[in-house]
Amino acid sequence: MNSRRNFVKKTALAGAGISLLPNLSFGGILDTADKKLRIGFIGVGLRGTNHLNNILLRKDTEITAICDIDKRRTDIALNMIDKAGFKKPQVFGKSDDDYKNLLALDTVDAVIISTPWLWHTRMAVDAMKAGKYTGLEVSAANTMEECWDLVNTHEQTGSHVMILENVNYRRDVLAVLNMVKQNVFGELLHFRCGYQHDLRFVKFNDGKTAYGKGAEFGDKGISESAWRTQHSLLRNADVYPTHGVGPVAAMCDINRGNRFLSLTSHATKARGLHKYIVDTAGENHPNAKLRFKQGDIITSTIETANGETIIVTHDCNSPRPYSLGFRVQGTEGLWEVDGNRIYVEGKSEPHKWDDADEWLKKYDHPLWQKYGEKAMGAGHGGMDFFVINAFIESAKQNIAPPLDAYDAAAWSAITPLSEASIENNGEPQDFPDFTRGLWVKRKPYNWMKDTY
Repeated sequence: MNSRRNFVKKTALAGAGISLLPNLSFGGILDTADKKLRIGFIGVGLRGTNHLNNILLRKDTEITAICDIDKRRTDIALNMIDKAGFKKPQVFGKSDDDYKNLLALDTVDAVIISTPWLWHTRMAVDAMKAGKYTGLEVSAANTMEECWDLVNTHEQTGSHVMILENVNYRRDVLAVLNMVKQNVFGELLHFRCGYQHDLRFVKFNDGKTAYGKGAEFGDKGISESAWRTQHSLLRNADVYPTHGVGPVAAMCDINRGNRFLSLTSHATKARGLHKYIVDTAGENHPNAKLRFKQGDIITSTIETANGETIIVTHDCNSPRPYSLGFRVQGTEGLWEVDGNRIYVEGKSEPHKWDDADEWLKKYDHPLWQKYGEKAMGAGHGGMDFFVINAFIESAKQNIAPPLDAYDAAAWSAITPLSEASIENNGEPQDFPDFTRGLWVKRKPYNWMKDTY
Protein backbone atom coordinates (compact mmCIF):
# COMPACT_ATOMS: atom_id res chain seq x y z
CA MET A 1 0.00 0.00 0.00
CA ASN A 2 2.81 2.43 0.89
CA SER A 3 4.58 1.81 -2.44
CA ARG A 4 1.36 2.47 -4.33
CA ARG A 5 0.74 5.66 -2.32
CA ASN A 6 4.26 6.87 -3.10
CA PHE A 7 3.80 6.09 -6.78
CA VAL A 8 0.53 8.05 -6.95
CA LYS A 9 2.11 10.98 -5.12
CA LYS A 10 5.12 10.94 -7.42
CA THR A 11 3.14 10.83 -10.67
CA ALA A 12 0.78 13.54 -9.45
CA LEU A 13 3.70 15.84 -8.80
CA ALA A 14 5.16 15.09 -12.21
CA GLY A 15 1.84 15.82 -13.88
CA ALA A 16 1.72 19.20 -12.18
CA GLY A 17 4.64 20.27 -14.29
CA ILE A 18 8.22 21.20 -13.64
CA SER A 19 7.23 24.90 -13.48
CA LEU A 20 5.95 24.37 -9.96
CA LEU A 21 9.10 22.53 -8.92
CA PRO A 22 11.82 23.81 -11.22
CA ASN A 23 14.69 21.84 -9.67
CA LEU A 24 12.85 18.55 -9.34
CA SER A 25 12.78 15.76 -11.88
CA PHE A 26 11.98 12.08 -11.72
CA GLY A 27 14.40 11.07 -14.45
CA GLY A 28 17.72 9.46 -13.62
CA ILE A 29 19.87 11.49 -11.23
CA LEU A 30 23.64 11.20 -11.11
CA ASP A 31 24.74 9.49 -7.92
CA THR A 32 27.59 11.91 -7.16
CA ALA A 33 28.57 15.36 -8.30
CA ASP A 34 31.89 14.14 -9.65
CA LYS A 35 30.50 11.25 -11.68
CA LYS A 36 30.90 11.66 -15.43
CA LEU A 37 27.78 12.43 -17.42
CA ARG A 38 27.24 9.59 -19.89
CA ILE A 39 25.99 10.95 -23.19
CA GLY A 40 24.40 9.32 -26.21
CA PHE A 41 24.34 11.04 -29.60
CA ILE A 42 21.37 10.62 -31.93
CA GLY A 43 22.52 12.07 -35.23
CA VAL A 44 26.20 12.65 -35.94
CA GLY A 45 25.99 14.68 -39.12
CA LEU A 46 27.71 18.05 -39.41
CA ARG A 47 25.87 19.54 -36.44
CA GLY A 48 26.08 16.42 -34.33
CA THR A 49 29.84 16.08 -34.79
CA ASN A 50 30.26 19.76 -33.95
CA HIS A 51 28.64 19.06 -30.57
CA LEU A 52 30.67 15.88 -30.26
CA ASN A 53 33.91 17.76 -30.81
CA ASN A 54 33.09 20.22 -28.02
CA ILE A 55 32.12 17.49 -25.58
CA LEU A 56 35.27 15.49 -26.27
CA LEU A 57 37.25 18.44 -24.87
CA ARG A 58 35.60 18.03 -21.46
CA LYS A 59 36.70 15.82 -18.58
CA ASP A 60 33.28 15.44 -16.95
CA THR A 61 31.59 13.49 -19.74
CA GLU A 62 31.93 10.26 -21.67
CA ILE A 63 30.31 9.19 -24.92
CA THR A 64 28.68 5.82 -24.35
CA ALA A 65 26.55 5.48 -27.51
CA ILE A 66 26.02 7.03 -30.94
CA CYS A 67 23.31 6.51 -33.53
CA ASP A 68 23.07 7.47 -37.20
CA ILE A 69 21.66 5.58 -40.18
CA ASP A 70 24.53 6.90 -42.34
CA LYS A 71 27.53 4.68 -41.66
CA ARG A 72 29.85 7.30 -43.12
CA ARG A 73 28.87 9.64 -40.33
CA THR A 74 29.23 7.05 -37.58
CA ASP A 75 32.69 6.19 -38.89
CA ILE A 76 33.65 9.88 -38.70
CA ALA A 77 32.31 10.14 -35.15
CA LEU A 78 34.09 6.97 -34.05
CA ASN A 79 37.34 8.28 -35.48
CA MET A 80 36.92 11.54 -33.54
CA ILE A 81 36.26 9.63 -30.32
CA ASP A 82 39.25 7.36 -30.86
CA LYS A 83 41.60 10.28 -31.61
CA ALA A 84 40.45 12.01 -28.42
CA GLY A 85 41.55 8.95 -26.46
CA PHE A 86 38.12 7.73 -25.37
CA LYS A 87 36.85 4.19 -25.55
CA LYS A 88 34.57 3.12 -28.38
CA PRO A 89 30.85 3.71 -27.70
CA GLN A 90 28.02 1.40 -28.65
CA VAL A 91 26.85 2.08 -32.19
CA PHE A 92 23.27 2.09 -33.48
CA GLY A 93 21.79 2.90 -36.87
CA LYS A 94 20.54 -0.30 -38.49
CA SER A 95 17.11 1.29 -39.05
CA ASP A 96 15.22 4.55 -38.50
CA ASP A 97 13.99 3.26 -35.14
CA ASP A 98 17.31 1.93 -33.85
CA TYR A 99 17.71 5.06 -31.74
CA LYS A 100 15.14 3.52 -29.38
CA ASN A 101 17.66 0.81 -28.53
CA LEU A 102 20.14 3.53 -27.61
CA LEU A 103 17.51 5.08 -25.33
CA ALA A 104 17.02 1.74 -23.60
CA LEU A 105 20.62 1.69 -22.37
CA ASP A 106 21.20 2.24 -18.67
CA THR A 107 24.67 3.50 -19.60
CA VAL A 108 23.18 6.70 -21.07
CA ASP A 109 22.20 9.57 -18.77
CA ALA A 110 21.61 12.24 -21.40
CA VAL A 111 21.16 12.45 -25.16
CA ILE A 112 21.85 15.09 -27.79
CA ILE A 113 19.55 14.97 -30.81
CA SER A 114 20.89 16.50 -34.03
CA THR A 115 18.78 14.91 -36.75
CA PRO A 116 16.56 16.21 -39.58
CA TRP A 117 13.69 18.36 -38.32
CA LEU A 118 10.93 15.80 -38.80
CA TRP A 119 12.58 13.52 -36.23
CA HIS A 120 13.20 16.11 -33.53
CA THR A 121 10.00 15.91 -31.51
CA ARG A 122 9.39 12.18 -31.74
CA MET A 123 12.96 11.43 -30.66
CA ALA A 124 12.83 13.95 -27.82
CA VAL A 125 9.53 12.54 -26.60
CA ASP A 126 10.94 9.01 -26.63
CA ALA A 127 14.08 10.21 -24.85
CA MET A 128 12.11 11.90 -22.08
CA LYS A 129 9.93 8.82 -21.66
CA ALA A 130 13.14 6.80 -21.29
CA GLY A 131 14.22 9.13 -18.47
CA LYS A 132 17.08 10.73 -20.40
CA TYR A 133 18.05 14.37 -19.99
CA THR A 134 17.46 15.61 -23.53
CA GLY A 135 19.27 18.20 -25.63
CA LEU A 136 17.32 18.99 -28.79
CA GLU A 137 18.55 20.89 -31.81
CA VAL A 138 16.50 23.66 -33.41
CA SER A 139 13.78 23.97 -34.34
CA ALA A 140 12.26 21.69 -31.74
CA ALA A 141 8.89 21.06 -33.41
CA ASN A 142 7.17 21.38 -36.78
CA THR A 143 3.48 21.35 -35.83
CA MET A 144 1.34 22.59 -32.96
CA GLU A 145 0.68 19.00 -31.94
CA GLU A 146 4.42 18.42 -31.65
CA CYS A 147 4.81 21.56 -29.52
CA TRP A 148 2.26 20.18 -27.08
CA ASP A 149 3.91 16.75 -27.23
CA LEU A 150 7.12 18.27 -25.86
CA VAL A 151 5.33 20.07 -23.03
CA ASN A 152 3.00 17.22 -22.12
CA THR A 153 5.76 14.61 -22.09
CA HIS A 154 7.97 16.83 -19.95
CA GLU A 155 5.16 17.36 -17.45
CA GLN A 156 4.06 13.73 -17.41
CA THR A 157 7.56 12.26 -16.98
CA GLY A 158 9.42 14.99 -15.12
CA SER A 159 12.28 14.55 -17.60
CA HIS A 160 13.86 17.70 -18.97
CA VAL A 161 14.41 18.82 -22.54
CA MET A 162 16.65 21.76 -23.44
CA ILE A 163 16.38 23.41 -26.83
CA LEU A 164 19.99 23.93 -27.94
CA GLU A 165 19.59 27.49 -29.20
CA ASN A 166 23.18 28.65 -29.40
CA VAL A 167 22.48 32.27 -30.46
CA ASN A 168 21.17 32.94 -26.95
CA TYR A 169 24.85 32.68 -25.95
CA ARG A 170 26.34 34.91 -28.65
CA ARG A 171 28.66 37.47 -27.09
CA ASP A 172 26.89 40.60 -28.30
CA VAL A 173 23.48 39.08 -27.53
CA LEU A 174 24.46 38.34 -23.93
CA ALA A 175 25.98 41.81 -23.56
CA VAL A 176 22.72 43.39 -24.75
CA LEU A 177 20.77 41.08 -22.43
CA ASN A 178 22.97 42.43 -19.63
CA MET A 179 22.04 45.95 -20.73
CA VAL A 180 18.35 45.03 -20.78
CA LYS A 181 18.54 43.60 -17.27
CA GLN A 182 20.28 46.78 -16.08
CA ASN A 183 17.54 48.91 -17.66
CA VAL A 184 19.88 50.72 -20.07
CA PHE A 185 17.15 50.91 -22.72
CA GLY A 186 14.35 51.66 -20.28
CA GLU A 187 11.04 49.85 -20.53
CA LEU A 188 11.07 47.49 -23.50
CA LEU A 189 8.82 48.30 -26.45
CA HIS A 190 9.88 46.61 -29.67
CA PHE A 191 12.19 43.98 -31.16
CA ARG A 192 13.29 42.87 -34.58
CA CYS A 193 15.02 39.61 -35.32
CA GLY A 194 15.06 36.71 -37.75
CA TYR A 195 17.09 34.32 -39.81
CA GLN A 196 18.46 36.09 -42.87
CA HIS A 197 20.98 33.73 -44.40
CA ASP A 198 21.54 32.75 -48.02
CA LEU A 199 21.20 28.97 -47.78
CA ARG A 200 20.70 28.16 -51.45
CA PHE A 201 24.08 26.41 -51.51
CA VAL A 202 22.94 24.29 -48.55
CA LYS A 203 19.57 23.43 -50.05
CA PHE A 204 21.10 22.26 -53.33
CA ASN A 205 24.39 20.62 -54.25
CA ASP A 206 26.04 18.67 -57.02
CA GLY A 207 25.07 15.34 -55.52
CA LYS A 208 28.72 14.61 -54.71
CA THR A 209 29.76 16.87 -51.84
CA ALA A 210 27.77 18.75 -49.23
CA TYR A 211 28.78 22.16 -50.54
CA GLY A 212 29.34 21.42 -54.21
CA LYS A 213 27.29 23.89 -56.23
CA GLY A 214 24.50 22.11 -58.07
CA ALA A 215 20.74 21.66 -58.36
CA GLU A 216 20.12 18.37 -56.53
CA PHE A 217 18.24 17.72 -53.30
CA GLY A 218 16.22 14.97 -51.65
CA ASP A 219 17.35 11.46 -52.53
CA LYS A 220 20.09 12.88 -54.75
CA GLY A 221 21.19 15.45 -52.19
CA ILE A 222 23.85 15.30 -49.50
CA SER A 223 23.79 16.63 -45.95
CA GLU A 224 20.99 19.17 -45.33
CA SER A 225 19.87 19.20 -48.97
CA ALA A 226 18.74 15.61 -48.45
CA TRP A 227 15.94 16.80 -46.15
CA ARG A 228 15.84 20.56 -45.57
CA THR A 229 14.90 21.64 -49.09
CA GLN A 230 11.71 19.59 -49.03
CA HIS A 231 10.26 21.95 -46.42
CA SER A 232 10.68 24.89 -48.80
CA LEU A 233 8.94 22.91 -51.52
CA LEU A 234 5.91 22.04 -49.41
CA ARG A 235 5.50 24.70 -46.68
CA ASN A 236 4.92 28.44 -46.84
CA ALA A 237 6.03 29.23 -43.31
CA ASP A 238 8.86 30.52 -41.18
CA VAL A 239 10.38 27.08 -40.71
CA TYR A 240 13.43 28.24 -38.74
CA PRO A 241 12.51 30.96 -36.22
CA THR A 242 14.48 30.22 -33.07
CA HIS A 243 17.88 31.79 -33.87
CA GLY A 244 16.18 35.18 -33.94
CA VAL A 245 13.32 34.85 -31.51
CA GLY A 246 15.18 32.88 -28.81
CA PRO A 247 17.43 35.75 -27.67
CA VAL A 248 14.52 38.20 -27.85
CA ALA A 249 12.32 35.85 -25.79
CA ALA A 250 14.98 35.78 -23.08
CA MET A 251 15.17 39.57 -23.04
CA CYS A 252 11.43 40.02 -22.54
CA ASP A 253 10.98 37.04 -20.19
CA ILE A 254 8.68 34.93 -22.36
CA ASN A 255 7.03 32.16 -20.29
CA ARG A 256 8.39 33.83 -17.16
CA GLY A 257 6.19 36.86 -16.48
CA ASN A 258 5.35 37.44 -20.13
CA ARG A 259 4.19 35.37 -23.08
CA PHE A 260 3.52 35.46 -26.80
CA LEU A 261 -0.13 36.34 -27.48
CA SER A 262 -0.72 36.46 -31.22
CA LEU A 263 1.02 36.45 -34.60
CA THR A 264 0.37 37.67 -38.12
CA SER A 265 2.50 36.58 -41.07
CA HIS A 266 2.92 37.46 -44.74
CA ALA A 267 5.07 35.94 -47.48
CA THR A 268 6.47 37.31 -50.71
CA LYS A 269 6.34 35.38 -53.96
CA ALA A 270 8.64 32.36 -54.31
CA ARG A 271 11.37 32.99 -56.86
CA GLY A 272 14.82 32.46 -55.33
CA LEU A 273 15.14 28.67 -55.35
CA HIS A 274 13.79 28.30 -58.90
CA LYS A 275 16.20 30.97 -60.13
CA TYR A 276 19.10 29.25 -58.37
CA ILE A 277 18.34 25.96 -60.10
CA VAL A 278 18.09 27.61 -63.50
CA ASP A 279 21.25 29.66 -63.00
CA THR A 280 23.13 26.57 -61.81
CA ALA A 281 21.86 23.77 -64.03
CA GLY A 282 19.71 25.36 -66.73
CA GLU A 283 16.00 25.51 -67.50
CA ASN A 284 15.90 21.87 -68.62
CA HIS A 285 16.96 20.43 -65.30
CA PRO A 286 14.06 18.39 -63.82
CA ASN A 287 14.06 20.46 -60.62
CA ALA A 288 13.52 23.62 -62.67
CA LYS A 289 9.95 22.38 -63.25
CA LEU A 290 9.15 22.37 -59.53
CA ARG A 291 7.07 25.10 -57.90
CA PHE A 292 8.38 25.99 -54.45
CA LYS A 293 5.73 26.98 -51.95
CA GLN A 294 7.82 28.94 -49.45
CA GLY A 295 7.93 32.67 -50.09
CA ASP A 296 11.42 34.11 -50.38
CA ILE A 297 10.87 36.50 -47.48
CA ILE A 298 8.42 35.78 -44.66
CA THR A 299 7.59 38.48 -42.14
CA SER A 300 5.79 37.77 -38.86
CA THR A 301 4.69 40.23 -36.20
CA ILE A 302 4.19 38.95 -32.65
CA GLU A 303 2.37 40.71 -29.83
CA THR A 304 3.27 39.89 -26.21
CA ALA A 305 1.17 39.99 -23.04
CA ASN A 306 3.30 42.85 -21.69
CA GLY A 307 2.71 45.01 -24.75
CA GLU A 308 5.90 44.57 -26.78
CA THR A 309 5.92 43.81 -30.50
CA ILE A 310 8.42 41.54 -32.26
CA ILE A 311 9.05 41.45 -36.02
CA VAL A 312 10.55 38.13 -37.14
CA THR A 313 11.98 37.70 -40.66
CA HIS A 314 12.82 34.49 -42.51
CA ASP A 315 14.98 35.12 -45.60
CA CYS A 316 17.02 32.10 -46.74
CA ASN A 317 16.27 31.79 -50.45
CA SER A 318 17.74 35.00 -51.83
CA PRO A 319 21.25 36.43 -52.29
CA ARG A 320 22.22 38.46 -49.24
CA PRO A 321 24.84 38.75 -46.48
CA TYR A 322 24.12 36.95 -43.23
CA SER A 323 22.27 38.79 -40.47
CA LEU A 324 19.92 37.93 -37.65
CA GLY A 325 18.63 41.49 -37.87
CA PHE A 326 18.48 42.17 -34.15
CA ARG A 327 16.96 45.38 -32.85
CA VAL A 328 16.14 45.94 -29.17
CA GLN A 329 14.22 49.13 -28.42
CA GLY A 330 12.91 50.68 -25.23
CA THR A 331 11.75 54.01 -23.86
CA GLU A 332 15.38 55.14 -23.30
CA GLY A 333 17.12 53.93 -26.46
CA LEU A 334 17.91 51.02 -28.76
CA TRP A 335 20.53 48.66 -30.18
CA GLU A 336 20.75 47.50 -33.77
CA VAL A 337 23.10 44.71 -34.81
CA ASP A 338 23.24 45.85 -38.46
CA GLY A 339 25.53 48.82 -38.37
CA ASN A 340 26.74 47.79 -34.90
CA ARG A 341 25.11 50.83 -33.35
CA ILE A 342 23.49 51.98 -30.11
CA TYR A 343 21.62 55.07 -29.02
CA VAL A 344 20.88 55.79 -25.35
CA GLU A 345 19.04 58.96 -24.41
CA GLY A 346 21.08 61.20 -22.16
CA LYS A 347 24.26 59.24 -22.91
CA SER A 348 24.58 59.45 -26.69
CA GLU A 349 24.86 62.70 -28.64
CA PRO A 350 21.30 63.67 -29.58
CA HIS A 351 20.10 62.13 -32.85
CA LYS A 352 23.44 60.39 -33.48
CA TRP A 353 24.35 56.73 -33.20
CA ASP A 354 27.16 55.46 -30.98
CA ASP A 355 29.44 52.72 -32.19
CA ALA A 356 28.29 49.70 -30.18
CA ASP A 357 31.75 48.31 -29.42
CA GLU A 358 32.40 50.31 -26.26
CA TRP A 359 28.92 49.63 -24.92
CA LEU A 360 29.21 45.90 -25.60
CA LYS A 361 32.62 45.82 -23.95
CA LYS A 362 31.32 47.67 -20.88
CA TYR A 363 28.40 45.27 -20.47
CA ASP A 364 30.22 42.10 -21.51
CA HIS A 365 28.45 39.18 -19.89
CA PRO A 366 30.13 37.42 -16.91
CA LEU A 367 30.02 34.12 -18.81
CA TRP A 368 32.12 35.54 -21.64
CA GLN A 369 34.45 37.29 -19.22
CA LYS A 370 35.07 33.99 -17.45
CA TYR A 371 35.14 31.50 -20.33
CA GLY A 372 35.75 33.62 -23.42
CA GLU A 373 39.21 32.29 -24.24
CA LYS A 374 38.14 28.68 -23.77
CA ALA A 375 35.05 29.20 -25.93
CA MET A 376 36.59 30.81 -28.98
CA GLY A 377 37.48 27.57 -30.76
CA ALA A 378 34.14 25.92 -30.08
CA GLY A 379 32.26 26.86 -33.24
CA HIS A 380 29.92 29.72 -34.25
CA GLY A 381 32.21 32.27 -32.66
CA GLY A 382 32.30 30.44 -29.35
CA MET A 383 28.60 30.31 -28.56
CA ASP A 384 28.48 26.53 -29.14
CA PHE A 385 30.69 26.12 -26.07
CA PHE A 386 28.18 27.92 -23.87
CA VAL A 387 25.03 26.17 -25.05
CA ILE A 388 26.64 22.75 -24.57
CA ASN A 389 28.08 23.81 -21.22
CA ALA A 390 24.62 24.90 -20.04
CA PHE A 391 23.17 21.58 -21.17
CA ILE A 392 25.82 19.47 -19.44
CA GLU A 393 25.83 21.44 -16.19
CA SER A 394 22.02 21.30 -16.02
CA ALA A 395 22.02 17.57 -16.80
CA LYS A 396 24.67 16.80 -14.18
CA GLN A 397 22.44 18.38 -11.53
CA ASN A 398 19.22 17.16 -13.18
CA ILE A 399 17.64 20.59 -12.88
CA ALA A 400 15.51 22.62 -15.27
CA PRO A 401 17.68 24.03 -18.09
CA PRO A 402 17.75 27.74 -18.97
CA LEU A 403 15.91 27.01 -22.25
CA ASP A 404 13.23 24.50 -21.37
CA ALA A 405 10.27 22.61 -22.83
CA TYR A 406 7.99 25.66 -22.65
CA ASP A 407 10.55 27.74 -24.55
CA ALA A 408 10.99 25.00 -27.14
CA ALA A 409 7.23 24.89 -27.69
CA ALA A 410 6.56 28.64 -27.77
CA TRP A 411 9.43 29.47 -30.12
CA SER A 412 8.74 26.54 -32.45
CA ALA A 413 5.02 27.36 -32.58
CA ILE A 414 5.92 30.27 -34.86
CA THR A 415 6.25 27.75 -37.71
CA PRO A 416 2.69 26.35 -37.74
CA LEU A 417 1.15 29.70 -36.74
CA SER A 418 2.93 31.56 -39.55
CA GLU A 419 1.82 28.88 -41.99
CA ALA A 420 -1.80 29.26 -40.92
CA SER A 421 -1.66 33.06 -41.01
CA ILE A 422 -0.13 33.17 -44.50
CA GLU A 423 -2.67 30.66 -45.78
CA ASN A 424 -5.47 32.90 -44.44
CA ASN A 425 -4.24 36.22 -45.88
CA GLY A 426 -2.44 37.38 -42.75
CA GLU A 427 -5.19 36.48 -40.32
CA PRO A 428 -4.02 36.77 -36.68
CA GLN A 429 -3.23 33.48 -34.95
CA ASP A 430 -3.32 33.04 -31.18
CA PHE A 431 -0.43 31.39 -29.37
CA PRO A 432 -1.42 28.63 -26.96
CA ASP A 433 -0.36 29.19 -23.38
CA PHE A 434 1.98 26.25 -23.06
CA THR A 435 2.50 26.98 -19.35
CA ARG A 436 -1.26 26.71 -18.68
CA GLY A 437 -1.27 30.04 -16.86
CA LEU A 438 1.92 29.52 -14.88
CA TRP A 439 3.80 32.17 -16.90
CA VAL A 440 2.24 34.67 -14.50
CA LYS A 441 4.16 33.28 -11.50
CA ARG A 442 7.23 31.68 -13.10
CA LYS A 443 10.33 33.65 -12.16
CA PRO A 444 12.65 34.96 -14.91
CA TYR A 445 15.77 32.86 -15.37
CA ASN A 446 18.84 34.44 -13.77
CA TRP A 447 20.85 34.98 -16.94
CA MET A 448 23.38 37.09 -15.11
CA LYS A 449 24.90 34.31 -13.01
CA ASP A 450 28.38 33.43 -14.18
CA THR A 451 28.03 29.63 -14.12
CA TYR A 452 25.90 28.56 -17.08
